Amino acid sequence: MLRTLFDRDTWQEIFGSIQKNKLRTMVTVIGVLWGIFIYISMSGASKGLDNGFEREFEEVAINSLFVWAQNTSIPYDGFRTGRRMQLKLEDKPFLEKRIPELQYIAPRISRGAFGDSGANVKRKGKSGSYAIFGDFPILVKIATKDIYDGGRFINQSDIDYQRKVCVIGERTQEELFEAKENPIGSFIEIDGMYFKVVGVHKFTPGGGFESDSDIFIPFTTFKILYNTGDRVNWFAMAAYDDADVVAVEADIKAALRVKNRVHPEDERAFGSFNLGEVFNKVKGFSNGMYILSLIVGIATILAGIVGIGNILLISVRERTKELGIRRALGATPSEVRAQIIIESVFLTLIAGIVGIILGAFVLALLGYAFKDPLLPFVNPTVPIKFILGALVLMVGLGTLIGLIPAQRAVSIKPIDALREE
Repeated sequence: MLRTLFDRDTWQEIFGSIQKNKLRTMVTVIGVLWGIFIYISMSGASKGLDNGFEREFEEVAINSLFVWAQNTSIPYDGFRTGRRMQLKLEDKPFLEKRIPELQYIAPRISRGAFGDSGANVKRKGKSGSYAIFGDFPILVKIATKDIYDGGRFINQSDIDYQRKVCVIGERTQEELFEAKENPIGSFIEIDGMYFKVVGVHKFTPGGGFESDSDIFIPFTTFKILYNTGDRVNWFAMAAYDDADVVAVEADIKAALRVKNRVHPEDERAFGSFNLGEVFNKVKGFSNGMYILSLIVGIATILAGIVGIGNILLISVRERTKELGIRRALGATPSEVRAQIIIESVFLTLIAGIVGIILGAFVLALLGYAFKDPLLPFVNPTVPIKFILGALVLMVGLGTLIGLIPAQRAVSIKPIDALREE
């Protein structure tokens, strides 16, 4: 086999055979390369979608969900339809006790975040309207806040002592402070009350639910500033990794309906957004797309390789006299068999390499076309080990399919071949 592989005459005969059947060989090779091209393109695109979604929500726990109060839609227990629900701080320990699958619960309240008027913020003659969030330190366990060096987020002491401290956004810093001025330790006025800046949070494009200008203050201080009592606008929550986030969401809303005497089938009393469910759907779509690319790619490769086998069978039939002469001159069956197998592997390998190059080119184009950080598509790639695995599979199949025409060539008797016209 090795001697045949490095024999000059072997390669001359292989290229001569290809030369005689240019169009047929090219069409068949295209069929093989199309399979690995589809596999690389589709699996790379699914990976790019997966990466983009992970970047989109990299600041938020994947198994997180958010619950807020709405109006009832079904009369119940003496109450009319349209009763306004209200979440409160006491709901946090209630849910923690009733829903053991919940790992973190962060009560949140805001002003100016959802269409209502924002807070009037002033500093040294500069002013603006900004969204204000009242939060607990536990929030960073659910939605990470990237704070610039030298600063910090709200801590438990801020909550306990109702400190007048705040964490401002990048744009807030640009609009209220000078270019090279360090805001940490400075004071800003929020709706008539002075707050000390203890941190500046970075903004990730497309990566969070807040903007680059939001201001975060302790929840307990928010209560004093706006006299909100124990009211909560919404709960940000995160379930344990092994929990079913869809079931957890249903259990939370059911528990809140019981506590607030709401009809068990009233789905409108409490609204929710389940990021974990969305993430699982996108992951499922991405995985499905990868499996589809694998199935379609392998099926196309198989069809192309069968085509190569057919070409070689035709080539063997057309070269019957030539093979008979070689056998008559002393060529052994193993040498004839090796030549046909080498030709099959060579065509398969060339098709695979060209398909890989074209697939990599397409992924590079996709990466360039979707490089906008606001688009959920990042770095469409396929691991090298998967590409090499596909190439090895192709070569293996090419070897197996080559055995059929090779055996046909070996079975030709020299005397019968020499009689052919």
